[in-house]
Amino acid sequence: MYMVMKMLEEKRTGNNRNDGEIVSLDDLVPKFHLLRKIDRAIDWRKIYPIVEHKYSKIGRPSVDPVVLVKMVILQHIYGIRSLRQTVAEIEVNVAYRWFIGYGLTEKIPHFSTISYNFLHRFDSKMFEEIFTLVLNEGIDSGYVKPEVIFVDSTHIKANANRKKQMKVHVPKAVKTYEEQLHKEINEDRDDHGKKPLKDKEEEEETVEKSISTTDPESGLFHKGEHQKCFAYEAQTACDKNNFILDVTVVPGNIHDSVSFDELYDKVTERFPEIKVVTVDAGYKTPWICKKIFDDGRIPSMPYKRPMTKKGFFRKYEYVYDEYFDCYLCPNDKVLRYTTTNREGYREYKSYQHDCENCAMISQCTGSKNKQKLLTRHIWEDYIERAEDIRHSPLGKETYSMRSQTIERAFADAKEKHAMRYTPYRGLNQVTNWVRFKFAAMNLKKMAMWKFKNENFRNFLDYLLTFPLILKKSVKKPCFA
Repeated sequence: MYMVMKMLEEKRTGNNRNDGEIVSLDDLVPKFHLLRKIDRAIDWRKIYPIVEHKYSKIGRPSVDPVVLVKMVILQHIYGIRSLRQTVAEIEVNVAYRWFIGYGLTEKIPHFSTISYNFLHRFDSKMFEEIFTLVLNEGIDSGYVKPEVIFVDSTHIKANANRKKQMKVHVPKAVKTYEEQLHKEINEDRDDHGKKPLKDKEEEEETVEKSISTTDPESGLFHKGEHQKCFAYEAQTACDKNNFILDVTVVPGNIHDSVSFDELYDKVTERFPEIKVVTVDAGYKTPWICKKIFDDGRIPSMPYKRPMTKKGFFRKYEYVYDEYFDCYLCPNDKVLRYTTTNREGYREYKSYQHDCENCAMISQCTGSKNKQKLLTRHIWEDYIERAEDIRHSPLGKETYSMRSQTIERAFADAKEKHAMRYTPYRGLNQVTNWVRFKFAAMNLKKMAMWKFKNENFRNFLDYLLTFPLILKKSVKKPCFA
């Protein structure tokens, strides 16, 4: 036993590290390796027309742009934290070298070359075209099913110190539907015999916000038990097969309902066949419901808890009478219409003499003047239509799919592809980074599906030829 161990030790510690061998790089990569599937998933030559206008025909040869794109694809697919680390991994990984088309001893491009090209040479349009290239391949292959889409946002921690901030006054975000809302408010006031509201003064409204001195384009994010941090928000849409259809990136302090319009318009323009838009409670606003319904589509939304103080009646306990345009309180007293405010809400107030001696006033209002105020948006009918869909089989089925679609896509992006924290600064660079990451995720999913379908087709072809093989191998019986 001792002699056997001694021989194994001598063999293991033998000086064979400098031995030369004749090998093929292709033979060293496993047959079913992920990068083999990804390499066959799309035609990489289609990248050249996208970037050719950025290259000159004179001067020394540059690094192949397909190689640069593939190296960044590797970074995003395997969740490598930086380009420097990506180059270090490629230098020692045979499969990575095979994927970018470099030999075992060939020098890998320096990480600064990749960084310079993606920061200065390639613009946002190029990132969007590469994302579209991958997405179109999925559409042509029949994998993308955009009839039902899922929209949500996720926050990405910015490359900024939370303690380095300052207070500034910034212009208040203008709602995209401001003009339309103002017009319909005045129409509603006119129907109720009220004077139209005057136009706001042209002085720009400002709000005080905390901005980072390191990355001023990020936004201070705080939600629930999360610690305050500067972040960006990736507003994302995907289909039922988890293919990312589009993404927009905004500062982390912008509400989902405000940043929804830009993404929705882009996705519906690219996919006019969309029928159902599935979102969470943060998007359940009168404008979003109206926008989706007016486009001939169906919003799938969850129940939104009333923002009522504990111990008080909920709004749904007050009955709205559409014919008389008034509310009835739980004590069967009338709340009459008084006005329509600038935010588009009709105000309904009770009579003071009804509330003063009411036994339920402590559950109804805490106002000093003993008067209950309820509001109803002029587009509230759209909210009620969305509530009807919530109880329908379509609404229940589509909303239940969120955990397997958009939420799963975010979980994979953060856990497997390092999207929890961005090393870049500035809205433009972070947008390009997020778009390329989602392009890599779509490419990976499509490559896996193509490989499975290819194997399945080969198996079916084998089954179709099996009767012929069996027929040739079996001899005909001989009868006397």
